[in-house]
Amino acid sequence: AAATAAAAATAAAAAAPAPLAGAGGLAAYGSIVSDGSDGDVSREPFSERVAIAKVLKAGKKAVGACVTVCGWVKTNRAQKELNFVELNDGSCLANVQVIVDGSTHGGREAANATGCATGASMRVVGVIVESPASGQKTEIKAVSVELLGTVDPSSYPLAKKGHSLEFLREVAHLRSRTNTMGAVMRVRNQLAFATHSFFQKHGFLYVHTPLITASDCEGAGEMFQVTTHKLEAGKVPAVYAPEEDFFGKEAYLTVSGQLNGEYYACGMGSIYTFGPTFRAEQSHTTRHLAEFWMIEPEIAFADLTDDMNLAEAYLKHCFAHVLAHCAEDLAFLSKMYDKGEGPKLPDRLRQITEQPFVRITYTEAVELLQAAERAGKVWEFPPVWGEELQTEHERYLCEVTFKKPTIVYNYPKGCKAFYMRLNDDDKTVAAMDVLFPKVGEMVGGSQREERLDVLLRRMQELNLPEEPYKAYLDTRRCGTQKHAGFGVGFERLVLYATSMDNIRDVIPFPRWHGSATF
Repeated sequence: AAATAAAAATAAAAAAPAPLAGAGGLAAYGSIVSDGSDGDVSREPFSERVAIAKVLKAGKKAVGACVTVCGWVKTNRAQKELNFVELNDGSCLANVQVIVDGSTHGGREAANATGCATGASMRVVGVIVESPASGQKTEIKAVSVELLGTVDPSSYPLAKKGHSLEFLREVAHLRSRTNTMGAVMRVRNQLAFATHSFFQKHGFLYVHTPLITASDCEGAGEMFQVTTHKLEAGKVPAVYAPEEDFFGKEAYLTVSGQLNGEYYACGMGSIYTFGPTFRAEQSHTTRHLAEFWMIEPEIAFADLTDDMNLAEAYLKHCFAHVLAHCAEDLAFLSKMYDKGEGPKLPDRLRQITEQPFVRITYTEAVELLQAAERAGKVWEFPPVWGEELQTEHERYLCEVTFKKPTIVYNYPKGCKAFYMRLNDDDKTVAAMDVLFPKVGEMVGGSQREERLDVLLRRMQELNLPEEPYKAYLDTRRCGTQKHAGFGVGFERLVLYATSMDNIRDVIPFPRWHGSATF
């Protein structure tokens, strides 16, 4: 009893928030937080709790330490004199087991209360002890338990059973509590961190480009219009007058930050953007969203080769980072979602980091695809020089022909955007796509057309008016220089790194045609 009381006192002291006394009081919050591997299970900087990931990583080094953990109940098994509560706080895939017995203050009452079921929230103060059970090194012997939020098991949508990914999209506000979404979001988080660390380490400036624009970067016309004019259901709207709208002209949600990114690259050297973009495609495929995130670097005084080198180095850095920081989540996702033969998810990512990407011209790619057709391969869309490669072509090249990521470059000008640099043959442009197994196009980029006369001619060919692109053209009039860049659909990057099949399952709240819930 004395030991239990002492443990409770120690745990209470450890859980008490430290006072903020001027700059000195804030100093502790600036220190690097241990991940627990050194046995340090001190509280989180801005919370009374200790992350469960830290407790588990500390393992037997932390036996005897008093901690406060908070989380949501995964399972609650009641026995005659004990409750075994599995608690998870989202910091890792694994749960920590909490042992609640008659000596636990408020414990059996809380653990056996109506509503202390899967999904309930709980605060536990306890001592880390060695676990006699297999599969776990330690568990927490509870000193006190507080039931923070109850759950009605009859209506809780995430009862302890298997749920389809389709169903989880219908409860996207709660699906972060599931093992799958927890693992996917932790990988997504590390990929975002890797993105910033890569570009910052290599001297790139992070630029915030606008979400509202008056220009269509891709020239595709599939844009969401922004207006303050009221539209009422059942009423025919009045004739739209752009000059009377909020911005005095038509405005849209951006499909890309590239043009604005180029403005800053042409004055600051190397920049990158990382933000949301929008496209009003009425698509219901597993590869398209209406709202998605893009990473778009731009490098001044650089050509297509530099661009390809940057894309390959960036992707390898991202996957190496995920391998180093998400091993538990990758193993779980591989077990649950890897299908068929071949290397599993961690091995696929490792191969990408260790092997050079294949690089071939568009013309060589079409020749390989046509040769496959002559050998008996049946295409839904037969490959024809001058037309965009379809997903079936892209995947064949990197899954069958080369069995690794493949960069295809020098595309016909007719299937690429106006801003891509025209090659000397007057038929192709200095464009490149990085193709990945399972995904198809992962990266799309190009050397930008820096010659004003050529750029104007390309715009005329595509019937693009000059006025909306006046600022873009000014960068060619005012000290033009070669430069290059690319765009990466962040969700496609997450898709590949998690072995998921549907892009709607790798973004917290997906938006697609017909759906904008939560």
